[in-house]
Amino acid sequence: MKLRLAPQPLEWIDRKTSVSFTFEGQTVSGFKGDVISSALWAQGSKVVGRSFKYHRRRGLLSFANHDINALLQADDRPNVRADVVPAEDGMSLTAVNTFGSLASDKGALVEWIGKFLPVGFYYRAFYSPKFLFPKWERLIREMAGLGKVDTDWSEERKPKRYLHCDVVVIGAGPSGMAAAIAAAKQGVDVCLVDENPYIGGSLDYQYVNDDSQQLNRKYLKETVESMPNIQVITSSYAAGYYGDHWLGINTPDGLIKLSAQAVVVASGVFEQPAVFRNNDLPGVMNASAAQRLMARYAVAPCKEAVILTSNPEGYRAALDLHKNGLVVKAILDTGKTVGEWVSQVKSAGIPVFENAVIVEATGRKQLQGVTFEVSGVQHHLPCDGLLMSVGWAPAGAPLYQAGAKFSYNYTVEQLLPVELPEGVFACGRINGVFEIEDRIKDGEQAGTAAAQTVLGKVAIAPVDYTAKSAHSNPYPIWPHPKGKEFVDFDEDIQVKDLKGAIAQGFDNIELMKRFSTIGMGPSQGKHSNMNGIRILAKMTGKTIDQTGSTTARPMFHPTPVSHLAGMRFRPERLTPMHSFHQQRNACFMEAGSWLRPEYYPTAETREASIAAEVSAVRNSVGLIDVSTLGKLEVFGRDAGELMDRLYTMRMSNMNVGASRYALMVDETGVVIDDGVAVRYSEEHFYVTTTTSTSDSAYRLIQKKVIEWGLKVTVLNRTGQIGAMNLAGPNSRKILSQLTDLDLSNEGFPYLAMRRAQVCGVEATLIRVGFVGELGYEIHTDSQSALKIWESIMEIGSDYGIQPFGVEAQRLLRLEKGHIIVGQDTDGLTNPFEANMPWSVHLKKPYFLGKPSLVKLKTLQSRTLVGFELLSQSKKDMPLESNLLIENGEMIGRVTSIGRSATLNKVIGLAMVETAFSEENQVLKIKLTDGRFVDAKVIKTPFYDPQGLLQKPDESKEGEAA
Repeated sequence: MKLRLAPQPLEWIDRKTSVSFTFEGQTVSGFKGDVISSALWAQGSKVVGRSFKYHRRRGLLSFANHDINALLQADDRPNVRADVVPAEDGMSLTAVNTFGSLASDKGALVEWIGKFLPVGFYYRAFYSPKFLFPKWERLIREMAGLGKVDTDWSEERKPKRYLHCDVVVIGAGPSGMAAAIAAAKQGVDVCLVDENPYIGGSLDYQYVNDDSQQLNRKYLKETVESMPNIQVITSSYAAGYYGDHWLGINTPDGLIKLSAQAVVVASGVFEQPAVFRNNDLPGVMNASAAQRLMARYAVAPCKEAVILTSNPEGYRAALDLHKNGLVVKAILDTGKTVGEWVSQVKSAGIPVFENAVIVEATGRKQLQGVTFEVSGVQHHLPCDGLLMSVGWAPAGAPLYQAGAKFSYNYTVEQLLPVELPEGVFACGRINGVFEIEDRIKDGEQAGTAAAQTVLGKVAIAPVDYTAKSAHSNPYPIWPHPKGKEFVDFDEDIQVKDLKGAIAQGFDNIELMKRFSTIGMGPSQGKHSNMNGIRILAKMTGKTIDQTGSTTARPMFHPTPVSHLAGMRFRPERLTPMHSFHQQRNACFMEAGSWLRPEYYPTAETREASIAAEVSAVRNSVGLIDVSTLGKLEVFGRDAGELMDRLYTMRMSNMNVGASRYALMVDETGVVIDDGVAVRYSEEHFYVTTTTSTSDSAYRLIQKKVIEWGLKVTVLNRTGQIGAMNLAGPNSRKILSQLTDLDLSNEGFPYLAMRRAQVCGVEATLIRVGFVGELGYEIHTDSQSALKIWESIMEIGSDYGIQPFGVEAQRLLRLEKGHIIVGQDTDGLTNPFEANMPWSVHLKKPYFLGKPSLVKLKTLQSRTLVGFELLSQSKKDMPLESNLLIENGEMIGRVTSIGRSATLNKVIGLAMVETAFSEENQVLKIKLTDGRFVDAKVIKTPFYDPQGLLQKPDESKEGEAA
């Protein structure tokens, strides 16, 4: 392996176990413990990607889990972060954002016309002439983007877990470990979270060759591991901070919702790249990236290095290279750094150029040399590695999200937290503390203060350990007249791009970000925002504080959607008739938490099967399982008054044995539920709700009972009662063979309720007509429901009975013009807009939502109408939610639509502006493909407008099929 080093003291690789994978068709070998990038670099593959805009060759930059250059495409997922994802046998990887291959990317031609593509050009260039914009849009979308999403994906869900502790420490470097130990010594429970697979942080890569830190490393690590009240969570990061010290911790196995009483942020700093010509050539990287490569994976960052630095950390990197036998051609110090590490470098005979100014990196496909100036004299050094250590920016996302305030400190030339919320503490380099001993002390006092806050003790005033000298260059930016000095590697943003944005008036930090897109790529500005702020401050003549910084919102780091979604955390409810549905091979759908048959596959296609079910109901008889309806019992002295207050129609004047439509609205008059109410006795009602609202309706009713102080009891019987709807011209003939109840129109009229025995079982029968035919809802206890169902199916076989599912029911009810709450209504729809003024009894003294409905009655601007499609072509079939357009403006949307074999046409419901609701008005529906199709407004119901089929004469009922 070309760049593999001798064994390192703390390396993460297992040299006894090899791994092999392919990258761009070439076989790559490495060791177990290697990440993809380290394995590639070890064999000399220094070009790992192409840039987003100009498709320039790119190598490793930060090697810290926010490297845009090292995003790769795997077979099963895009944008694999190669600097942290372990190399595994059999992987097949390619570069993202290339046209052809990584070595020969046709997209690189874009760079030749780069001067014609200034920042923000897409905002202006492609909008005129307007008719060409769709073509430009398609071209831009093809050119843009990173990895390719596999649309043939399989569902992946990771569990969400909950964790509680007294103190959580974010970051397990020297400061974080010291904070965790100090807090744990106070007797509180501590969680220590770190994004790396092992604790140690910079102690294990920046100080790995510093013998003076061996005792600190041993003490901190062993103490953390030995203390029973410290829980260590590795390979995980705090993705978001939320109120009351809740943290979203993203782990490889899913999201942890962690609740703490105090938070210590020891997340450290991001090393910032310098800005100079060709600073993106493969071989130019941050010094900390080189140290991670060597210490963790035993990989040399280069063979001959030049180090550009403004701080002691650059000299430490030079010593690490030197110890590993690599050539350090020179150190280019932008100032005059002093300290022990500087002395060691000079003693090793490494040339140091003080007050150096970088000019450019040279090379075509990768770094070949560095040009710089000292005292006006230009020098050039050949090299294959240029390591940058010119400054740091706080990894302050958790603090920003918690509401902390930062201010620029001109001593250390870094943004530091100056105001922290209660219960939030910071320590280490994020605090501007850089000496290792001081970082440990700063961590100890932060951990102690956090524990004392939890214990209710008064915290001691902290000692200020902030560094006394700068560790960041105040302006590590050297513009070049020929450009190609990149500020943002994600978006290929150069200095001239930011200058252009500022010159056009985008001189506010948030505006500049959005116009130029700096900081909006996959790295989320971790290595570009600070340099962008410095450029804006200099060009506007403001201080860093006056310039400000952008907001750090959750998620701090890209988090998989599977982690955010989590596992299914809801019950899967089955109706009493579920076994029957399974035997009939029903195709199920989710309805709230229930599984319901969508349709039964009795024909070759889904559509034909649904059509057969509809035909059975219309021409003979069908049976549907409606056990999923919410079922509430209301009884007590004030039951009638409660029902009057809850529903828009008067309920207290219902006769015993009668049923009535029950519509519920909220305080704003918006429709939230509907069902059927029946009266068992003067003080006893039974009411159904929609499937998805049973629990919410029950909670609302319970709340109102308490608010109104009524003497009434409400029971949720949804899971205790099974229900079915027997419907069709022959339904009475079948039911009459199972009960002694008088089913005649006189004995059991339309909209009546009766309690009787069916198949020897006590049941409630309601004669309703949701599907527009003679029908009976049968409600009974869940244990007996299947018995009645099977008896109906057995007797009904002589009549060609068909079980029917939700889709057939939706089409049947559409033919009758009945609404479905949540489909034909939205979060703003009131009963007048739903074309249901008959359901609102404003003469009642009071009901929920009445004050709002009194006003809304005169403010109606839209209404639900029925329509029929004027085209019969299947290709002209609109979808639900397709828009209605008039003169280029939206006037409504389709809420329900279906092809009715009964009526031999396509019918639907649409919510439209009232000006377009007149009968015979022609509406234009915009199809998904952009074409328009005409529809005509017609009255509802579409089917049996007089409702005669719901109340048939017994002597004229249909014959058996």
